[in-house]
Amino acid sequence: MSDAQLLALSPLDGRYAGKVDALRPIFSEFGLIKARVRVEVEWLLALGREPGVVELDAFSDSATSRLRDLASTFSVADAARVKAIESTTNHDVKAVEYFIKERFAEDVELRPALEFVHFACTSEDINNLSYALMLNEARQTVLLPTLDTLIAHLQGMAHAHAGLSMLSRTHGQTASPTTVGKEIANVVARLRRQRDVLAALPMPGKLNGAVGNYNAHVASYPEVDWPALSRAFVTSLGLDWQAYTTQIEPHDGIAELCDAHKRINTIAIDLCRDLWGYISLGYFKQAVKAGEVGSSTMPHKVNPIDFENAEGNLGIANALLEHFAAKLPISRWQRDLTDSTVLRALGTAFGHTLVGLDALLRGLRKLTANPERIAADLDASWEVLAEAVQTVMRRHGLPSPYEQLKALTRGHGIDAAAMRAFIATLALPDDERQRLLDMTPASYTGLAEQLARGI
Repeated sequence: MSDAQLLALSPLDGRYAGKVDALRPIFSEFGLIKARVRVEVEWLLALGREPGVVELDAFSDSATSRLRDLASTFSVADAARVKAIESTTNHDVKAVEYFIKERFAEDVELRPALEFVHFACTSEDINNLSYALMLNEARQTVLLPTLDTLIAHLQGMAHAHAGLSMLSRTHGQTASPTTVGKEIANVVARLRRQRDVLAALPMPGKLNGAVGNYNAHVASYPEVDWPALSRAFVTSLGLDWQAYTTQIEPHDGIAELCDAHKRINTIAIDLCRDLWGYISLGYFKQAVKAGEVGSSTMPHKVNPIDFENAEGNLGIANALLEHFAAKLPISRWQRDLTDSTVLRALGTAFGHTLVGLDALLRGLRKLTANPERIAADLDASWEVLAEAVQTVMRRHGLPSPYEQLKALTRGHGIDAAAMRAFIATLALPDDERQRLLDMTPASYTGLAEQLARGI
């Protein structure tokens, strides 16, 4: 670990730095500046294609390439130059404008066009599009692929353990049996649904000036259809055009994305807690890593640290995501600046999400089911057949079936012999009585195996 990591204030830049490298180029200050450069360049090119902007000719292919190369090859050194300019301007977006002008000041073709960089824009025109591009990139290249890996692993576990009977524990008490695979399949189904919601969410963007009315645009070129140009430009970036705004894009789209990912993280936390409990019961064994220590004083321990780590990081992420969703859509009058500092923390939330999902996957890959321990619990819980027996009794019209089984089983366990002795006394058709006599807690799983294999 480097000195910088040891001195980092945030664990995302220290202890967990290597786990969030995929997000660093997107959500870092560098990533934000690079996105701003791209938006500024594309807006300049869009103005060049607009016939109504008569003072600006369409750019040649070579000039277009030079402009786009500035964004696509944008380097850390370039970002440092922007920050140096900002030290004078004390304005981060204006620094990007000056950087572009500086870079092309000696370009014969581009120099006459440089006053059209940031033309008629407010800083929020550039910023909202930049953050939308960053969130889209993170969603498509990091978050969805990570989630898909988790879902695929859980699906494999659901299939592998589809027929492994397991005691359910509703309210923490013995309950009708299920299978290990079916319980994992439940999580797969939940995650898939939220994954599809996350993937389908539109990411809005706007470009309409200082208060959303195209004031400066119309003052300079009243003949241009500015809403049409704005729509074409925003959608060309792969974003959804937001027609009605104040100075800021209202951030409802970001709130939706945060809420969607918060639900995904909550499902993952739910899984972590269940697995923690099943490990405690001995239903799963954890692979032992050579040299690893479970406790500083108890040598025997193999703690479920990956699931605990995942739960903690996902909880931090959700606290931030909840704040973003609640705060970002609120802005005093036509604009206040409270969103600016909050948006800069987006990477922190998704960083902790990534660390949490990575820890969850790491923990899952260490798990091995313990069929002997699971079977022992089932065999010690014959009372769970009370549901099956009383339901069959209902079908055949026997008196007080629920009450009879309640008296037999509630508050005290019974064994196989006691349950079968009771069944033998029932006035049922012979085949139905025999079916109940043959039933065991392990075989009383309904369609669980079929459901698990179908996920």
